Amino acid sequence: MTTTMFIIIGLLVAGGILVIFLFYLVSIYNNLVTLRNRYKNGFAQIDVQLKRRYDLIPNLVETAKGYMKHEKETLEAVIKARNSAMSAGQQAAANPGDPTAMQNLSTAEVALAGSMTKFIGLAEAYPELKANENMLAIQEELTSTENKVSYSRQGFNDAVTAYNTACEEFPGNLVAGFGRFTPATLLEVISAPQEREAVKVQF
Repeated sequence: MTTTMFIIIGLLVAGGILVIFLFYLVSIYNNLVTLRNRYKNGFAQIDVQLKRRYDLIPNLVETAKGYMKHEKETLEAVIKARNSAMSAGQQAAANPGDPTAMQNLSTAEVALAGSMTKFIGLAEAYPELKANENMLAIQEELTSTENKVSYSRQGFNDAVTAYNTACEEFPGNLVAGFGRFTPATLLEVISAPQEREAVKVQF
């Protein structure tokens, strides 16, 4: 076998290794794309439930107005907190996983939970409101929605964790840096022990 043949074989082997390596890098890149789309889809599920909750809250307040005439400040606080949370949710939906957007949404959701907790506490003093059929129906819808929000948030956070891990592991971190895959941020709405449970809308 001549020297030329050895060179040709060597080039073919090197070329084959290079092609395999390129395919490997492409598979890593595609996996990062899949994981990124997965957490974005996960937030879309949260967004659906948050919008549902934001739509229900004004109905809750409107129903309560007829009974809680002396609690105007509390009712207005609920609507204000709801509007702030809705705005933060829209920003987060435009860029799921963004640290600033997630922090703003978390802060807004904590404020909304606080105003809702105060509202529910005051509503306990109005027996007729507690027995109102419309209020009971909205209460049931809100409770169901809160459970779905919690479940969807867990799915989103799991997807974000998987994506971030893939971005940090070698050689995924090299591909992530080259492909501009930035770390995503978890959605956490816990600021105090009493807020570890979703707001239970029960009268």
